[in-house]
Amino acid sequence: MPEMYFLVRWPDGAIQRCYSPSTVIEDFLAPGAVYPLADFVERSRQALGIAGDRVRAKYGFACGSAADQLAQIEATAAGFGSVPEAAVTVEAITRANGQAR
Repeated sequence: MPEMYFLVRWPDGAIQRCYSPSTVIEDFLAPGAVYPLADFVERSRQALGIAGDRVRAKYGFACGSAADQLAQIEATAAGFGSVPEAAVTVEAITRANGQAR
């Protein structure tokens, strides 16, 4: 499966490199887009859920990395829950080989 990375900027300016085991992330997030915090978390939840399902269908087991990435996103987002107008910017989406999308 073509692994992808998506680089996000959190409301405090911190940059996080996130992982997806599938290109489905491109159906939910766009480079340069700014998403309200809750929307970003929900889009990530949907995309990484589908990505994990694709891994299970192809290899017969769940993708622990997709689940771990979602847990990291949810934990980081929880720290901004009380910040009004909190938003996340998708800085870039790349394939695991470094090729930009």
